[in-house]
Amino acid sequence: MNVALWTVAALLALVFLGAGAAKLAQPKEKLTASPSMAWANDFAPGAIKTIGLLEVLAAIGLVLPAAVDIAPTLVPLAASGLALTMFGAAITHSRRGEFQPVVVNVVLLALAIFLAWGRFGPHAF
Repeated sequence: MNVALWTVAALLALVFLGAGAAKLAQPKEKLTASPSMAWANDFAPGAIKTIGLLEVLAAIGLVLPAAVDIAPTLVPLAASGLALTMFGAAITHSRRGEFQPVVVNVVLLALAIFLAWGRFGPHAF
């Protein structure tokens, strides 16, 4: 089970590191040009950058504390934060009628919940 939790943590970290870095590095106009990022039209540039920063910090929080054995309780907290982020993303996409991204959000939400459950509960560090 520990291997599965580490695998999920690494996968989520890669996904959110990439997504967050893209939101931080690109201007809103370039982001909204992509069909999968049309939701960004509903948000201010500062909000998009904040979401990107939180995703990058959470990605780091999924792996680094446990890897260096300093405050490993941050891992399930980061996973919980990402679960809340994906819940909000699913609501945003649903309201916009974008149902394909909702599927991705639900999968990432489930993975984050699994990781939070495993690290808060039976397989804590």
